[in-house]
Amino acid sequence: MSEKAWFGAGCFWGVEHAFRKTEGVKDAVSGFMGGEAANPTYRQVCSGETGHVEVVEVTFDASTVSFEQLLSIFWDVHDPTQLNRQGPDIGEQYRSVIFYNDEPQRVAAEASKTELDTSDRFGTQIVTSVEKAGEFFPAEGYHQRYYEKMGYA
Repeated sequence: MSEKAWFGAGCFWGVEHAFRKTEGVKDAVSGFMGGEAANPTYRQVCSGETGHVEVVEVTFDASTVSFEQLLSIFWDVHDPTQLNRQGPDIGEQYRSVIFYNDEPQRVAAEASKTELDTSDRFGTQIVTSVEKAGEFFPAEGYHQRYYEKMGYA
């Protein structure tokens, strides 16, 4: 049975690639979530005026890969202590966020965040938010499988 989850961890290109190469992940799609505008474009999201976040929609087979395993990948692919940025990418659209699909995902995401915060793995407080998923908008085609298209994969 397929499930979905959405992760914002900076620029979606590398995040999509990390999830796409995970066994049990059926698909990973770059896009936007969490904002006000319907069908936002990349340019609109980058303007900071829509409130959307660059996210990756992960469709996964829960009998092969658990949501908790996906959370582990999420924590590993970015710095969850940086507010509204990842490396050179600055802006609210690059914020660290887990959008949950249902109550079990919310509980797992909150527990995972709390565990990491208390472990002091990152040396400072985690700023990742955990929010109810809204409507997902796929990014333009040139963003999909970007690492593969550019020969990085």
